[in-house]
Amino acid sequence: MRLDFGSRLAAVAITAVTAVVTVGQTASAAPANGDVNPYGTALVDKSTGQLRRGDVLVSNFNNAANLQGTGTTLVQISPKGETRLFAQINPKKLPGPCPGGVGLTTALSILPGGWVVVGSLPTADGRSATAKAGCLIVLDKHGKVRETISGKGINGPWDMTAKSHGDKTELFVTNVLNGTVAGGGDVVRRGTVLRITLHRVTAIPDALKRDNSAGPGRVVTTNEHLNGPLGLAIAPNGHILTVNAGDGNIVETAPRGHQVAVRTLDSSGTPPGAGALFGLAVAENPDRVYFVDDATNTLNLLSRH
Repeated sequence: MRLDFGSRLAAVAITAVTAVVTVGQTASAAPANGDVNPYGTALVDKSTGQLRRGDVLVSNFNNAANLQGTGTTLVQISPKGETRLFAQINPKKLPGPCPGGVGLTTALSILPGGWVVVGSLPTADGRSATAKAGCLIVLDKHGKVRETISGKGINGPWDMTAKSHGDKTELFVTNVLNGTVAGGGDVVRRGTVLRITLHRVTAIPDALKRDNSAGPGRVVTTNEHLNGPLGLAIAPNGHILTVNAGDGNIVETAPRGHQVAVRTLDSSGTPPGAGALFGLAVAENPDRVYFVDDATNTLNLLSRH
C-alpha cells in the first residue's frame, strides 16, 4: 500500500447530524496498559480482519502517567460498549521513520480494505517543548503496523479526514508544529492543509485537485457559539458538527455558515467542558454521533433515542 502525499495537500470542512437528543456513555476508552486521553475516532463501515462493522476505533494520546504525546494504543469499541485492543504500537519497532516516536493524535481514518491511518505527534516527556514532527502510521486490518509516512510537509499531524475514489485515497491532515510551540500561545498563521484558528471554521476550495496553497481558505462560520473548535465531522445532510476546546459544547452549522444548534456534551471542570472534546465519528440509520471525552476517558454516544 502506498499513500502519496506529494504537494497535493489541501483541506476540507467537515459536518454532522441534526435533531439529536440523547447523550449516553458507551464505554471506557482506556486499554489495559492504562493509556488515557482518547482523541481520534473512526467508525468501521465494513467488517474485515479484526475490524467489525459498527464498531468505533479510538486513539489515545497520553500514557498511563498522563504524559501528552506518549499514548500508543488504538482500542475498538462495539455499540454495546465492549472494548478490546486493536493495536499497541511499539515506537522501537516501527517499519520506517517517525521523528520523535509515538503519541497518537486525533488524526484517525479507516480506508477501503481495512487500512487504518493514525497520526503521531510525539513528545519525550509530555511537554510541548519536546514535541517532534511525528508521522502517519499505517496499520493493516489486523492491527499490524505496515508503514510510516513522514516528512513531505508532515509536522505534527493533529487531525485528518480522507476521501477515497477507485484505487486512490486522498488524506487531508492538519499540522500544528509550524511555529506554534515557539509562539507561546499566540496565534501563528503557519498551519498547513486545514487552518482552524480560534472561533472560526474555514474551507479550502477545490481540495481534491489543487496543487498549490489556498492561503487561509474561506470562512464558513465564525464567532457566535464557536469557542476554539477542535473536532469536526461531516453529516449525511451536509451540516458541519464541531466540538469546542473552550467549553463542552457541540455546534451544528449549515453549509452556508449559519449555526443552527448548540448543545452541551461535557459540563465538568473549570471552565465547564474546556479541553475535553476532540474526535467525532458520525453513523447513519439511525443518526448517531460518537465522541470522545478525555475528561472521563470514555467514548460517548449522541443519538435520537
